[in-house]
Amino acid sequence: MKVLILGSGGREHALAWKIAQSPKLEKLFIAPGNAGTAQVGENVPLKISDFESIAAFVKDNQIELVVVGPEVPLVEGIRDYFDAGQDLSEVIVLGPSKAGAMLEGSKDFAKDFMQKNAIPTAVYKTFKTDETSKGFRFLETLKPPYVLKADGLAAGKGVIICDKIEDARENLRQMLDDKKFGVASQKVVIEEFLNGIEVSVFVLTDGKSYLILPEAKDYKRIGEGDTGPNTGGMGAVSPVPFANTAFMKKVEDRIIKPTILGLQNLDILYQGFIFFGLIKVAGEPFVIEYNCRLGDPESEVLIPRIKSDLLALLIAVKDQKLDQQTIEIEPKTAATVFLVSGGYPGDYVKGNEITGLEQTAGSLVFHAGTKADDHKIVTDGGRVLAITSFGSGIKEALEVSYKNAAFINFEGKNYRRDLGNDLL
Repeated sequence: MKVLILGSGGREHALAWKIAQSPKLEKLFIAPGNAGTAQVGENVPLKISDFESIAAFVKDNQIELVVVGPEVPLVEGIRDYFDAGQDLSEVIVLGPSKAGAMLEGSKDFAKDFMQKNAIPTAVYKTFKTDETSKGFRFLETLKPPYVLKADGLAAGKGVIICDKIEDARENLRQMLDDKKFGVASQKVVIEEFLNGIEVSVFVLTDGKSYLILPEAKDYKRIGEGDTGPNTGGMGAVSPVPFANTAFMKKVEDRIIKPTILGLQNLDILYQGFIFFGLIKVAGEPFVIEYNCRLGDPESEVLIPRIKSDLLALLIAVKDQKLDQQTIEIEPKTAATVFLVSGGYPGDYVKGNEITGLEQTAGSLVFHAGTKADDHKIVTDGGRVLAITSFGSGIKEALEVSYKNAAFINFEGKNYRRDLGNDLL
């Protein structure tokens, strides 16, 4: 089978690395890819939202499976484009339709969906651009801190948490009146703050049945001790000690099953990954958010823990035969440490040469923001490399990743040295 992966980050490198191992694979393309994906497949200079060019490439190269990494093409309807296209409907597009991707594309849709399907989540209300004063009044009914979420996609920056009601009011005004996040904040969801510990849970579904993938815990803040601004993710660990059998049974019964059934009741054929961003509050799971794809940096720990042939599982999704498949999971702990550019998540420089990659041993190095430049590998993003290692526990896995992090160098290199401390 010929496969095209869309995307250029660490998630896509992890997917490419895994799919490249399948005996069912004939040829692997990644668009646009990075310096790491070029080592396991062929990079193609396509833009992830240029559906016409992607479709032409798929036809010309007789590709049978398109794996969509990031959320934007899904929310924009790439699955629908292929389903409606002549000579394209037989191509497997791994990812939901535009309607299914609304779980991530609209916070308001997701919250309404959870409410209607009795899925545990925070109390909320949604406000439109002419309802700022109503939003102010709703804030007064909540206790601090206050959570404000832009309804649409805002590149991971659309969630604001304020300790003071004055700050919450000002941020709400900026989001609704000043269009702080453009179209994404034409509607704003205000919800109660849930105090607990977070975990990411993932399933692969064919629209009827599902397989639960390894869970993970990621670390979003740039600074140690979970300080400073949010990032795309500074690292992750899997499995998560507190997500034990009893907790995961609650997750499956109260969240996963009602989600799959709720999509079916809406006549939405959802074939792909669902990411459940959860928080454990007093032992009980609540949904913070849905994503319509795998997480990043979670992919860099969960994909290496899948021992089964991932491509075989993805093929089974198209024919809705996932219930005939089993998934084998590596019991060891995986931990990934992200090396990021100096200044990230603010302004940073691209094009710094990366050295020391050949000195690493005992780890998988997934490229996230890199490119090849005149026989050198250089930085090409804020999050540059993810170093993933296995161990008998979190501490041992992280020790290997940190050891190899020291070998790799580029100007401005930064990484967190306290990952996993909250779980030890």
